[in-house]
Amino acid sequence: MRASVLRGGRMVVRDDVPEPVPGTGQVLVAVKACGICGSDLHFAGHGADLIELTSQIEGLPAMSGELDLDHDVFMGHEFSAEIIEAGPATQTHPPGTLVTSVPVLLSPTGVEMIVYSNNTVGGYAEQMLLSAPLLLPVPNGLDAKRAALTEPMAVGLHAVNSSRITQGDTALVIGCGPIGIAIIAALRHRGVETIVASDFSPTRRALAATMGAHVLVDPGDGSPFEACAPAVIFEAVGAPGIIDDVLRRAPAASQLVVAGVCMPPDTVHPLYAAAKQINVQFVFGYDPNEFADTLRAIAEGEIDVAPMITGEIGLDGMDNAFHELANPEQHCKILVTP
Repeated sequence: MRASVLRGGRMVVRDDVPEPVPGTGQVLVAVKACGICGSDLHFAGHGADLIELTSQIEGLPAMSGELDLDHDVFMGHEFSAEIIEAGPATQTHPPGTLVTSVPVLLSPTGVEMIVYSNNTVGGYAEQMLLSAPLLLPVPNGLDAKRAALTEPMAVGLHAVNSSRITQGDTALVIGCGPIGIAIIAALRHRGVETIVASDFSPTRRALAATMGAHVLVDPGDGSPFEACAPAVIFEAVGAPGIIDDVLRRAPAASQLVVAGVCMPPDTVHPLYAAAKQINVQFVFGYDPNEFADTLRAIAEGEIDVAPMITGEIGLDGMDNAFHELANPEQHCKILVTP
């Protein structure tokens, strides 16, 4: 079986990956489409730092398996796939059913996240294993490519749900990469009447407008806080200094929802937030209900993700795609179709 794996910081195609064998409660699927996530790009360049930081976090549930960067790493968690066969004593949808799932594999040895693994194959492969209880059949004849965007769009929905924003509130989204765009789409779906999008990239600002933003701001021409007085600010950049700058400029009694994941250490002045009683909330991922709600919204045409898809490649094109995605003027979301 063919798969693209991370090896020494580069994506390399292997032709000798053993075909996965489904156990009880699992299904073997053929991957139809898998989105390249920005977190995969970051992991390719800074995997050791991510592993070290994650190991220091207390209070998270333990996952099975350890990750060794000296061995090939399987990735790919934004996928849609077609059922091939079920494991022993496993009741599920019939072969040929197009499905998607939260990227989690259940097994007798524990829970394996389908994100980065030396053993569990992800969506950058011809075939992979999924957990039968977690499968969601793709409804309404939705095509595999758009169904694959359920996962990143669910991240945006979770950020919006966590904010408890109302339709009459002004929202400011800082950073219009894939997660910022997903937040904008979720805000528009929620019916928020004023959505302001801020990004240095003209291409990303144009996509933000297509996905639902009402006001576009180039921060190179001035602070977005000069263009609006938002009730809720969504930070989707994940770079040092952004949070502190937002706290300094944000209106009193506003809310900051931090969706961008900043890997390096950052510095904030708590006085900025305390003096203005700003509510700060960090968000990450989504829950299964939000994942299912997102799939339904895409399948019923309430959210059109097609404008986000800016490229399609096979497994052989992944290494080059990782480089191209570093340029915001080229791509938003590249899909891998193994």
